[in-house]
Amino acid sequence: MKRLIVLSMRKVVWPGMATLIFRGLAFLPLPALQVLGLCVGWLAWQLPGSYKRRAEENFSRAFPAASLSMRRSAMYSVGKLFLEMPYWWVRRNNDQLNRNVNCNDWQLFDEALHSGKGVILLSPHAGCFELLGPIYSSRHQSTVLFRPPRMAWLQPWIVKMRSRSQLTMAPANQSGVRALVKTLLKGHTIGILPDQVPTLGEGVWAPFFSRPAYTMTLVQRLQNLTGAAIFILGAERKKIGRGYELHIHPMPGPLSSDAISAATEINSEMERMIRRMPTQYLWGYNRYKKPSP
Repeated sequence: MKRLIVLSMRKVVWPGMATLIFRGLAFLPLPALQVLGLCVGWLAWQLPGSYKRRAEENFSRAFPAASLSMRRSAMYSVGKLFLEMPYWWVRRNNDQLNRNVNCNDWQLFDEALHSGKGVILLSPHAGCFELLGPIYSSRHQSTVLFRPPRMAWLQPWIVKMRSRSQLTMAPANQSGVRALVKTLLKGHTIGILPDQVPTLGEGVWAPFFSRPAYTMTLVQRLQNLTGAAIFILGAERKKIGRGYELHIHPMPGPLSSDAISAATEINSEMERMIRRMPTQYLWGYNRYKKPSP
């Protein structure tokens, strides 16, 4: 009986509560959410914790000249990111969402998709990367790879909240990779955050801000298979209430046929985008950890 109650809570109660919280927050204007996020980030900066220690260490090693103010601002950005999530996950008015994002280079994607080989979008965990799926899918069909959460009940909830008419979520497993391949073979777009640490055997060690980081080889394999064009994206957050600037960097050419060289090229492009907004990267993520089996 107790087990049935726990299972019921996981399948019904917890997702319902999470949805209620997200929808309640999404009702607020975006500037209000950013102010709340700033407060959450300020609190995280004041309190000790492993995330804060790792963030300061990674930021300082990548940018030795980073000031105390910059490191503090990076923690504020984390709070803003998490409070912005409901706005981008829940709201479905594409015109309203697009008014918050400034971009004049959409024709780059139109031209690349015209080839019929598909497009691969890569973004570091910088700025408001959560807006990239909703904004891009308001124009083009796309499939985005996501890492399944440790709590099993969260996965169907995340898929339901983030999916849209032209946006499909694919878990980072074999079925998800097959979905990415099918999407590219149809000439559509896929999205990947390549600065996540893949499982053992799915990556190679390559430099990232002059330190070895285990980096996925999936992007190289997908491009070799389909010939898809690769773009690096970054949604830089402006001042509160000023929206975002979408930065687009086309990869200069096909990735190297050597896995380590290709991973190094991708990490270099990730660094280039992060340097545009160093205080908006998730420095607390354990990017340099050893991969798990």
